[in-house]
Amino acid sequence: MKKYVFGVDVGGTTVKIGLFSPEGEIREKWEIPTRKEDNGDHIIADIAESIKDKMNAHGIDRTDVIGIGLGVPGPVKEDGTVLLAANLGWGKRNISMELSDIIKIPVMAGNDANVAALGEMWRGGGRGYKNMVAVTLGTGVGGGIIIGGKILSGATGAGGEIGHIHLDDNETDTCGCGGHGCLEQYASATGVVRIANKKLAQTDKPSILRDTEVSAKSVWDAVKEGDELAIEVANVYGEYLGKGLAAVADVVNPDIFVIGGGVSKAGDILIDYMKPHFEKYVFPGAKGAKFTLALLGNDAGIYGAAKLVLE
Repeated sequence: MKKYVFGVDVGGTTVKIGLFSPEGEIREKWEIPTRKEDNGDHIIADIAESIKDKMNAHGIDRTDVIGIGLGVPGPVKEDGTVLLAANLGWGKRNISMELSDIIKIPVMAGNDANVAALGEMWRGGGRGYKNMVAVTLGTGVGGGIIIGGKILSGATGAGGEIGHIHLDDNETDTCGCGGHGCLEQYASATGVVRIANKKLAQTDKPSILRDTEVSAKSVWDAVKEGDELAIEVANVYGEYLGKGLAAVADVVNPDIFVIGGGVSKAGDILIDYMKPHFEKYVFPGAKGAKFTLALLGNDAGIYGAAKLVLE
């Protein structure tokens, strides 16, 4: 019986790798640098070398390995073809085939946000649920949709891009995607800061935010201290996020939303400010979705990548 599976999460700075049992117990995890020079041509070979070294160190034969899962920052088709991963320097290439050809072990690949969602469903905040949306509130806003226990990746692997749901026709600032008024412009860490800075400029109301660097953390810390202006920011933020997630729920009707990313470190208070707005905007038939915080942190990607090959 095969005893191992590898999960690989390819990031712009480091590649995280985990060695797992088929039941999802992590045996070891480590990182290697992401070498992006030469259009990222070294990345796959470096992953293969690192996994081979770990197999040798543990006396693992390739016949003992079920497979290797890869999560990468970009759309990925079912056959393992990445269409574009600009952060890595990759254009169109079949990364599953490339790695499998080198290491002679089956390889499955998926978009990193979708894969992280799968990890949270398997061993994290979404455990026990088969219909789940993972929401990542970081520098941007990412999403991963799981329906019936399977990733909903879409025709070109771009499914789950919930950060680019359009919410505001009057927005003049441009989103990273080139659009205007996207959820990401309000619900990301930079979005919190934008909302706070606008509030601070619009009023002379006293606030502890005037005496500190405005960041997502400082805003939510001020909310917890009862700062009136910060609470106004939290309500604006909560309305945007609640409205965006209501749109998602209307389409995929999940059992649960699992909220992760740096902004989620604010804790349950973030959900408290978002949920009333969600309930206001969501279609009645999609009400009742649960909300919880992600549990796996930066390890969600390696867990989900491992789960890819166990499907």
